[in-house]
Amino acid sequence: MKFMRLTDTLVHRWLRIPYTLSTSVKNPNGKRVVVFLHGIGNSKNAWKEVTKGLPRHIKTVSVDLLGFGASPKPQWATYNARTQARSVQATLFSMGIFGNVTIVGHSLGALVAIEMARRYPLVVKQLVLCSPPLYRPEAADERGISPEKLLPRSFRLALKRPQEFLQLAQVVGRYNILNKSFRIDDSTIGSYMATLEAMIVNQTSLDDLKRLSLPIHIMKGAVDPLIVTSNYSALKKERKNITIQTVAAGHEVLGLYVTAVQRHLEKLLPAPKKR
Repeated sequence: MKFMRLTDTLVHRWLRIPYTLSTSVKNPNGKRVVVFLHGIGNSKNAWKEVTKGLPRHIKTVSVDLLGFGASPKPQWATYNARTQARSVQATLFSMGIFGNVTIVGHSLGALVAIEMARRYPLVVKQLVLCSPPLYRPEAADERGISPEKLLPRSFRLALKRPQEFLQLAQVVGRYNILNKSFRIDDSTIGSYMATLEAMIVNQTSLDDLKRLSLPIHIMKGAVDPLIVTSNYSALKKERKNITIQTVAAGHEVLGLYVTAVQRHLEKLLPAPKKR
């Protein structure tokens, strides 16, 4: 066991070879490839309801991001967008997937999807972003009280009190507000907090998104408490490649949100014409 840990550290920490992540594939012979990236605290199982309702011509690859689900959870890792994107890319390459990919990301997964499109433009064809938590870093220095100031502040408070946050998350999980795949326990709280700090609190995703030119469709819940609607509206005005859709839902991809994602993908990726 000690030798395996040393080897893992040598290969992935010092040689900087990205991890290969745990995946689940449906419709393996499908001609259209969609990669699903889950939100923080969730796993690839968060997409089960979405993927099981898609037609057979759509091949789905649901990924456990680094630190979550069945993927590795190295304590030393920097759980930022770059690290996550490199691991997702290495995983796709190991599966023989090299391009023309549609990425669907929820919350944290949406931020990873943005980084994927920024780093690997020859691989990523288009993005579908579900409830991306996009915040302006400069909002923290602005006067007055706004959701954009309060949300990152509450996340920073959680970083200071991880055990209290863990207890609260476990209580909330009992009321079916979160996806059934949501899991935070002593084995994952470290990667959860590291990811929260590196990708949600300290992020550049909004600015990165403005520089992308590929087709981007953003979906948001009408009663989502974790998004800043004004940032979405500004994106739509500034970027012609970005479209916005409001769904009668909250932050999680549940209920009507599932149906909305399915319908959009079926419209976006029609079956190839038979010759």
